[in-house]
Amino acid sequence: MSDFLVLRVIAKLLIPFILLFGFYVQMHGDYGPGGGFQAGVIVAAAFILYAIVFDVGTARRVVPIEVLVAIACLGVLLFASVGVTNLLYGGRFLEYGVLSQDATHGNHVGIIIIEIGVGMAVAAVMMIIFFSFARKR
Repeated sequence: MSDFLVLRVIAKLLIPFILLFGFYVQMHGDYGPGGGFQAGVIVAAAFILYAIVFDVGTARRVVPIEVLVAIACLGVLLFASVGVTNLLYGGRFLEYGVLSQDATHGNHVGIIIIEIGVGMAVAAVMMIIFFSFARKR
């Protein structure tokens, strides 16, 4: 795709905005539509666009598979650790109210942490799936 200068320039302009929108969806997910899954897919789409336009080999050097596996595992670990923390504080597995003195604040904190973990795991797994099927030139 090195011949398509316009496509490369437009991709360079769009990718930061796609990432910014993904982070917005991540952080706005507990107040409105969105959340970790949607944000993870949007962030992964930005990296996949980068891989399609600039070459899969370059994208693999930017985000190696080992890093993606670590991010996916960290996201799942973050999700599970919130549940285990709730159990340690005397609540049920994903009963966030026990995370703070005020149940409403505990619910807010728990949901944000869970959604960040889901976003990390989904983005990493989507990129792993893409790189597994993408052909390196």
